[in-house]
Amino acid sequence: MASASLQFFAFILALFGVFGDIAATLLPHWKVNADVGSNIITAITQMQGLWMDCTWYSTGMFSCTLKYSILSLPIYIQAARTTMVLSCILSAFGICITTVGMKCTRLGGDTDSKNNACFAGGICFILAGIFGLVPTCWYTREIISNFLDQTIPESSKHEPGGAVYTGFISAGFLLIAGVIFCSSCFKRQQGAWIYPPKQHHFPSTEQDSNAGYSLKDYV
Repeated sequence: MASASLQFFAFILALFGVFGDIAATLLPHWKVNADVGSNIITAITQMQGLWMDCTWYSTGMFSCTLKYSILSLPIYIQAARTTMVLSCILSAFGICITTVGMKCTRLGGDTDSKNNACFAGGICFILAGIFGLVPTCWYTREIISNFLDQTIPESSKHEPGGAVYTGFISAGFLLIAGVIFCSSCFKRQQGAWIYPPKQHHFPSTEQDSNAGYSLKDYV
């Protein structure tokens, strides 16, 4: 019962991780203009994401421009696009697989099949968490290095946006969920190896019937 509740908790974490991963991939809040120097008082907020750049005006107007050209983008944005999409796909696969392998569901067949499905789903979550953690770290590093570069004007400096933090948290949720799923299956299999089921040998009916006769009866 404890294992089932732990798997359900990991499944809830994975759901939050999937939704956060998709939101971080689509949102344009990967970096926003920094409020430093002459930018402290401004009526415009510029945001840049993986797929579009948006501008928000103090009057309430909001405009976005899609990034159509892939080759013109920096290498870290191209890598972030690829890895974040892979993270979303793997996490979605993990949700489908662990739904079959969880103990609290009636899908997946016998216990061994459910354990294998649960372990495979955990691996998908771990890979999705890694693929989601790498681009956020790389993107944050580029933002910080540009911010500390004295040759870049203050109007072109940016800070990490909300999508970056969402990506960090979602990657952590996916990693924790994957570790819980894999460890629960591993402990169960390890217990089966250390304490194998006892085999009870029952004597055959022929031996029981022959045991009732004495050799003296044939003399």
